[in-house]
Amino acid sequence: MQRLTTTPFGQRMISAGLLATESLAAQKPDVPQYNKWELFRNLCTARVAFGITDRDLTVLNALLTFHKPDALTEDDNLIVFPSNAALSTRAHGMAESTLRRHLAALCQAGLILRHDSPNGKRYATRGEGGELVRAFGFDLAPLLIRAMEIADAAQQAERGALALKRLREEAVLMARDVWKLIEFGMAEGIKADWQALTARLAPLQAALRRKLAHGDLMDLKPVLATLLNDVRKCFDILNETEKMSGNVARNERHYQNSNTDSCEFEPCLEKSKGVEPEVSDDPEPDMDKLPPKMPLGLILKACPDILDYAQGDIRHWHQLCATADFVRGMMGISPHAWAQSQTVMGRENAAIVLAGILQRMSQINSPGGYLRVLTHKAQDGAFSPGPMIMALLNSDQSKAA
Repeated sequence: MQRLTTTPFGQRMISAGLLATESLAAQKPDVPQYNKWELFRNLCTARVAFGITDRDLTVLNALLTFHKPDALTEDDNLIVFPSNAALSTRAHGMAESTLRRHLAALCQAGLILRHDSPNGKRYATRGEGGELVRAFGFDLAPLLIRAMEIADAAQQAERGALALKRLREEAVLMARDVWKLIEFGMAEGIKADWQALTARLAPLQAALRRKLAHGDLMDLKPVLATLLNDVRKCFDILNETEKMSGNVARNERHYQNSNTDSCEFEPCLEKSKGVEPEVSDDPEPDMDKLPPKMPLGLILKACPDILDYAQGDIRHWHQLCATADFVRGMMGISPHAWAQSQTVMGRENAAIVLAGILQRMSQINSPGGYLRVLTHKAQDGAFSPGPMIMALLNSDQSKAA
């Protein structure tokens, strides 16, 4: 359809932006047609790049509904001519003064173009066959011409949003690790200036509650990494005191059973003496048997392999214990050794130890024998699962570095 004018009606003045949009509308589009709703979704994603708001998009959505075909086509009439009342209804009752402001913003962004009649009203005239001959209103041609530009901007916006999300996830996870490790260190009574470390963490946590830009997160990440490293150093002395070893022979005799037909992959030491040890059904309460002070999330971070055997997510201690009961048989740990470890250490702590053994399964020849050794040490008060978990965490950290 022929365009008859490029100048606006009334007191609106011609601007350089208007002339640029007029020149753009005269160009041939890169694609002959484009689905208007797909184009609209792309524009919603890339709205920041075009300097428009969500309210501007509400008005554009209303304008697109007046174009009946789903596709914007090069040879079609792309001028829509709704009255302000009709446009207000489809824009969810937006006031006319607000409508005019958002229509002006869409024109300023070069997404639509006014085609004003001599009296400024929007209307169309038809020929004898009922076809549109002339229309005055808002021209949607700039949308079709810029369709590929809008699609590219949407892809860039999605990539930027994904990169920002991942960067924020990394920062939040580091802050969580710092806080959980500080909690654990304070609960275990490890000597360190936890108050100063907490004071360093507080402003970083406050910053993460805000919606930070990519540059701000990039500045925040190394600060968190330094703080996390300083917190981990507080556990170095603890790790040197007791490290988890994959070879039981370093501390105790290594037990193996060469009878592969036996359903019990590790021997019971007392059986060789003809004595079956009794597992107390009502053990005396001991501090080592109390629920662990370590956060469950810290355990799963150090021993992620146990998650492969869980029935769904592990969010509570009873789920970790149930998973440990299930995987115990697969590891070749006898029911007696497992019951003894639970009696001595407590159910939750025994599950933590089993998860740690599973994490180092490739380095341990006899999981059952190793569990018995740790159980005997725990009975003598010479073992707790905390240093084992910290050793695993530090091992993962060194591998990542």
